[in-house]
Amino acid sequence: MIAWVLFGFILGLQHALEPDHIAAVSTISVEKRGIGQIVRHGAVWGMGHALMLGAFGGAVYALELTLSERLASGLEFAVGIMMVLLGARLLYILVRDRIHFHTHRHGGDAHFHAHSHAGDVKNHALSRHAHPHPAGGWKRSLAIGMMHGLAGSAALVALAASTAPSAPLGLAFMLLFAIGSIAGMVIFSTVIAVPLSYTAMTLTWATRGFQALAGVFAIGIGLRTLVETGAVLFG
Repeated sequence: MIAWVLFGFILGLQHALEPDHIAAVSTISVEKRGIGQIVRHGAVWGMGHALMLGAFGGAVYALELTLSERLASGLEFAVGIMMVLLGARLLYILVRDRIHFHTHRHGGDAHFHAHSHAGDVKNHALSRHAHPHPAGGWKRSLAIGMMHGLAGSAALVALAASTAPSAPLGLAFMLLFAIGSIAGMVIFSTVIAVPLSYTAMTLTWATRGFQALAGVFAIGIGLRTLVETGAVLFG
């Protein structure tokens, strides 16, 4: 029984590293600065994913409802649209803003910052650096994770139903799966946070390259999802 429960956790770890999940979290991560911030947003994505898996998938499993292939494909199709928009937004920001990295001061304290001068004067020395540092963005990370969790519920319900000897154990399996997905995304976020943080301080071109690659990757994954699920929905 312990091995069976651990199986759910391990599957959750693997599930977090599926291409569409990696692409989505990458588009979130490359906009953040600092290892702690990147890991936190990855964890928030994982929590949103887990919440929707537990709420929607658990209800469907416990009530023995049926998710049609068309509904499951429709949810995946919505995720495909989201992925394309995430990637396109990231590329648009790169084109729109002349982002660069430098050190300046806030109240006498030296501070390293990713900064855009879109619309500023041509003389960089005259540009205003006393800008605010707004927090947030976690709601978007949470919403993206919830959308992924909603789309992945159908497969999880089918897996739990085919392996669990009883409904309580099936729900326990789904819970461990969700926890595993959070852990997997935290691990992935930690792995990518180190090079992102390092290049932000040393190689501006590399940081921009990471951002562009994440955007193109997200769009590619989104388009593939749209083609695959569109065949079911509109074929």
